[in-house]
Amino acid sequence: MPLIRPKAAGAPASSPDPRTAPDVAALKAALQHGTPDARRAAARALAGVPEAAGLLAAALAGEEDIRVREAIFTGLAGLGTGECADLLLALLRSPDAGLRGGALDALAAMPARLPARLPALLRDDDPDVRLLACGLARVLASDEATALMCAVLEREAEPNVCAAAVDVLAELGEPQALPVLARCAARPGAPAFLVFATGIAMRRIRAASDRAGEAGA
Repeated sequence: MPLIRPKAAGAPASSPDPRTAPDVAALKAALQHGTPDARRAAARALAGVPEAAGLLAAALAGEEDIRVREAIFTGLAGLGTGECADLLLALLRSPDAGLRGGALDALAAMPARLPARLPALLRDDDPDVRLLACGLARVLASDEATALMCAVLEREAEPNVCAAAVDVLAELGEPQALPVLARCAARPGAPAFLVFATGIAMRRIRAASDRAGEAGA
């Protein structure tokens, strides 16, 4: 689900002019009971009202129109508050794949909110949540992503979650990830797909390190 990446997500909003401030009660009614076009317009209008984050998130549960969902997710990403991040993170447990995907896209658009939340998410009891959380590390700086994914590999027993962490390291990993990847591949009983993916990640990290060294020479 594509989102328009918000500018300066999380920046404090200026105080609204009471003469032009939206009628939140009317917008709430439109969001809950209006036509799809009315619901979409209401979601867009509420995207400028920080205190409406909970209202927007609650509307997602019963919303089936893809365009309205996109407007809500884009609005939450644009608000970019900690509350929005927490509301979106809760959707990672939804049985609805569309809600999970939309939440991931919106969270990826607010990377400043992730470092404080990902460590706990990566230790969640649900391996599916841990797997999704690995994907969110892609929007972090390479050193942050490397540290988080290495910590995952050192403790994680679920092969699919390990593979997700390895995939992130193949893209963003720094040289300090190499011994961690080597230990992951050498585990007794490590599945072939994980050993293969780990080898690719290590080669890519070494190649990137060599290029960086040549550029700095």
